[in-house]
Amino acid sequence: MKTMNQFTKKLFFFSSIILLMVSCKEQEVKKAPPIQVTVVSVLQKDAPLFREYVGQTYGVFDIPIRARVQGFLEGIHFLEGTKVHKGDHLYSIDAQPYQAKVAAQLSEIAQAKTLLVKAENDLNRYRPLAEANAVSQADLDNAVAQFDAAKAQVDAADANYHLAEIELGYTEIYSPIDGIIGKTNAKVGEFVGQTPNPVILNTVSDVSSINVEFFLNEAEYLTFTKEYIKKNEKIVQEEDKGENLELILADGSVFPYKGHIVFIDREVNSSTGSILVQARFPNPNSLLRPGQYAKVKVQITTLKDALLVPQSTVMELQGQYSVFAVGDSNKVQRIQVKVGSKDADYWVIKEGLKVTDKIILDGIQKVRNGVIVDPKEVEYKSKAPKQ
Repeated sequence: MKTMNQFTKKLFFFSSIILLMVSCKEQEVKKAPPIQVTVVSVLQKDAPLFREYVGQTYGVFDIPIRARVQGFLEGIHFLEGTKVHKGDHLYSIDAQPYQAKVAAQLSEIAQAKTLLVKAENDLNRYRPLAEANAVSQADLDNAVAQFDAAKAQVDAADANYHLAEIELGYTEIYSPIDGIIGKTNAKVGEFVGQTPNPVILNTVSDVSSINVEFFLNEAEYLTFTKEYIKKNEKIVQEEDKGENLELILADGSVFPYKGHIVFIDREVNSSTGSILVQARFPNPNSLLRPGQYAKVKVQITTLKDALLVPQSTVMELQGQYSVFAVGDSNKVQRIQVKVGSKDADYWVIKEGLKVTDKIILDGIQKVRNGVIVDPKEVEYKSKAPKQ
């Protein structure tokens, strides 16, 4: 019985200590000051609405180099992948068959001219005889016909000679423009100029500027075109080039030069419901090449009185976006939001916030829903480069 009393006393003693420790801990918690956080007001302003479209790059001119006559390739006079200038010698095709054809046509011209001289002499003899009724009118008409035929034969022979000269000229191929030439599709010794042998030997591309082609759906086209017309009117009034498109490259970097729209197709494709748009970007360093894929960032329209918050205030989890707002009594409230496009380092908030809301900027990792904080309002300074 005595042992039982001692055990009860010890249990009571330890329980008292535990209760005392819990009580002290609660008092410490109660006495702990609220977490200090910085908050920003929701920004309300007109914000541009951007869309990104996957496009493909092309040279300003992509000119195929064709073998316009058949023959064996005798010479390649350039380095693949290098710059060439208009008029530079590119390829040589075996010219002997075409030289022989030119010589044969010269012979045809000589023969035709000989026949013309004979026909002219015959006509000159028949005319006085016909006037003297020494030959019939039919004989004179025949002499005239022979002369006209001989003259036409000379013209035909001369035309065939010029055609042969043109074909001979096609055996030497020159660059039609300044640009970068690609990999040759035929090697020396190959027969070219006839399918299935190579007809297109190479391509020269002018990449001083780059065209990027992409597609808009019908609704986006209508919205974009209205904005585009407004901007064009402003461009004309302010004498601005209107270069306001951005190009996002495959590595995620932004191309340093801005572009502008140069072409919108005449019709919407009835199968896809989209319309082709072409933009042009300066390319002074020849960084971009034809055939690349890139995203064109296009301002579709302007959102009036849009609500914006700094991107650093928005949390994302499995596609769901939320912010911490400080409400009445400085209590933290987690609010689900629906984000729109980005404007510099801001998110456009489509749903979930009011213009009067205060959003936690710094200290997000310290708070949770329902806690009391000590908010300090600051003015957010954008760190994005000015456009």
